[in-house]
Amino acid sequence: MTVEEKERVNLIESLKDAERESSTWTILFHQAIADHVQLNITDHKCLDILGREGPLTAGQLANITGLTTGAVTGVIDRLEHGGYVWREKDPNDRRRVIVRRKNIKVEEKLGPLFGHFTEQLNLVLENYTADELALLLRFSREGIKLLKEAVTWLREKEHKPS
Repeated sequence: MTVEEKERVNLIESLKDAERESSTWTILFHQAIADHVQLNITDHKCLDILGREGPLTAGQLANITGLTTGAVTGVIDRLEHGGYVWREKDPNDRRRVIVRRKNIKVEEKLGPLFGHFTEQLNLVLENYTADELALLLRFSREGIKLLKEAVTWLREKEHKPS
């Protein structure tokens, strides 16, 4: 193996280690946010999903998260009690309920908690060229795609007999 090949292998391993550490600290950061607003982390991330995906039924939220519909009902109950969401009857099917996020409430309660981190992240990102940012974005999107595929694979695996 050449010096360049060894360096490449070391860089790949270092990058994987950094991504693993980043994942851990991301979870801990979101747990701290959730604790601050008296939510559990699952409720907090479901609120984030509603922000990115838009209004969803409980069944859709269950499909995305892998939670049971009963667990999702508990999530929605807690989020509604906290004033973060409201339920609305589906105009096409009165048996279904659509969950909508109260964006103003979310921004009021959660926005300031993300503010410091966002400011610091912006300072870091200013150090990269447009080409470097494009590369980072590509890496991030490819990683997200791999994670979604891994979640699907794990969910399918858990339902199959060994």
